[in-house]
Amino acid sequence: MVHADAKTGRLVRAVVAPAAAPVPPAQLNQLVDNIATEQGVEVPLVQSVILAESNYNATAVSPKGAQGIMQLIPSTARRFGVSNTFDPADNIQGGVRYLRFLLDYYNDDYTKAIAAYNAGEAAVDKYQGVPPFAETLGYVRTVAKNLAAARQKQPKAANPVPAKPGSPEAPSHIKVKVGPDGLTYYTTP
Repeated sequence: MVHADAKTGRLVRAVVAPAAAPVPPAQLNQLVDNIATEQGVEVPLVQSVILAESNYNATAVSPKGAQGIMQLIPSTARRFGVSNTFDPADNIQGGVRYLRFLLDYYNDDYTKAIAAYNAGEAAVDKYQGVPPFAETLGYVRTVAKNLAAARQKQPKAANPVPAKPGSPEAPSHIKVKVGPDGLTYYTTP
């Protein structure tokens, strides 16, 4: 389907999502937990990206052609092995693989990884950080806010045994802060 964009007047091609049975929220949460854990990506980060991208709408299609719950553009979907962007499990699997790739590529720099999820690696590399695009700046702030809220909701272990620093079990202790300049800063102790 093709329609005119209200702001620019340009023709925009929209993909009509196939009818899919709604996935219960508990099942979506379980998918996110399982896939994120399997890929070694922080569950609250995946939840935060999904909330910012589609608000858990598995049939979402953006004006730019991004599809599904994690809003994968077709080339990114193919790149990360997604055959059906409207299948929540397939879409989440591809989106989390992409996040894992970005976290590895940017040495666990959450700000760059989140910016690249929105604007692409080329833009983040070109600007050596968050590109100065209003959409990307807003996206990084939104995901950071969602991440801080999601981390607050995480259940605490009854008697946690602290992991040794540097061990794979050690938590990342990443702090999220929005600075006076409106940028989001992630810090570790």
